[in-house]
Amino acid sequence: DWEKTVGVDRNAIKDDNLGSYAMRFRLLGKAAADHPESLVWSALKNGWTEECYDGQYFFDTDHPVIDKDGETVNSVANTDGGTGEPWFLLATTGLIKPIIFQEREKPTFDYLDDRRDQNVFMNRKFLYGVDARYAVGYSFWQLAWGSKQPLTEANFEKARTALGTMTADYGEPLNIDGNLLVVGPTNEGPARRILNAELGANGESNIWKGAAEVLKVQRLATAA
Repeated sequence: DWEKTVGVDRNAIKDDNLGSYAMRFRLLGKAAADHPESLVWSALKNGWTEECYDGQYFFDTDHPVIDKDGETVNSVANTDGGTGEPWFLLATTGLIKPIIFQEREKPTFDYLDDRRDQNVFMNRKFLYGVDARYAVGYSFWQLAWGSKQPLTEANFEKARTALGTMTADYGEPLNIDGNLLVVGPTNEGPARRILNAELGANGESNIWKGAAEVLKVQRLATAA
């Protein structure tokens, strides 16, 4: 459940002097538009401490996967840890996405302007607000690699290889590729060098050019 409310002074309405509230109402609308993204990116950032369907943290080093022999249970990682600003390589081209977002109730704008309302009578405030209901959860951990290691070409390759070799139980290949590299402000430069530069650091052809799309998300800043 999510809501925000703005109180408008009764005299401002009487005097037709609502110009000072215009920005507050625009910010109210922006808050409603931004909230779903806040939930999604927060879910990714919290993936090291929140559980997914197999009882492990969404980003973990020991997800249980049954081997093709039907008996052996292997521990599979979708993270390499670290302590820096997080970055994520996601497989988003399939029908199922790594993060599930459900819009239970769209944002609804409403108001309370009954002059007999207690808030109006006692505080001279008419109330205008917006509320909505959402749910966010984790899908298959195999579709996401989360890292707090430095974003280097070697670490990107490690993530890309890990996603490309993911299997379902009994060794069935998932045939997925990490196509979206989600980064915060600190990692935007390294991400664009890895995926957009024509040449590598030593003048060689950049084999990862165009391998994934870069998406910078301000909310992933370490201090956020």
